[in-house]
Amino acid sequence: MTETTGRRVTANLVLSLDGRYNGPGGAHDFGTFAPYAITEVARDHMTRIWQDATTALLGRINAEGFLGYWPSVAADEDADPRDRGYAKWLVDTEKVILSTTLTEAPWERARVVNAPAADVVTDLKATGEGDILVNSSASIIKALLSADLLDRLYLMVFPEIVGGGQRLFDDGLPATKWTLTSQETGELGEIALVYDRAR
Repeated sequence: MTETTGRRVTANLVLSLDGRYNGPGGAHDFGTFAPYAITEVARDHMTRIWQDATTALLGRINAEGFLGYWPSVAADEDADPRDRGYAKWLVDTEKVILSTTLTEAPWERARVVNAPAADVVTDLKATGEGDILVNSSASIIKALLSADLLDRLYLMVFPEIVGGGQRLFDDGLPATKWTLTSQETGELGEIALVYDRAR
């Protein structure tokens, strides 16, 4: 068995009431999600997810999308301090990007790895310290749920049924038990939830 440092593997994702992480229009359909991403509860939740993390684990699509948005927020003195805090963390932290197509990292302090998510996480857990945050990359989260390698889930659930799109919790996942560590409800009915894996 591989030795580990005790690093916690965490993941964050925004979900509709019917468990979707995008709308029926496909991977870039987030229109319904947008109003809930900038609430007070959502911004406080965003701060919570990165404070103990020292590594961001991203899929290619998120890595490229985040690169187009967050560095400008990090530099914007008028941005909400919580958004700016997250943005600065993301720009400055170690980023591991899982991709079968990228040949070079699109960010500074980033490296591209072409390997199964479970293997990458096992390697990351063997060295370093601080949380490993799977940052809104559902395909990686699903793979780690399948391998039972996630220790904490940060979920934002918003009160709308979108009626289509991709689900986080597919059939066939191993049965696992989770403990509710934190919950906060916002003015729009959105709920920030933190679940820890009960082992």
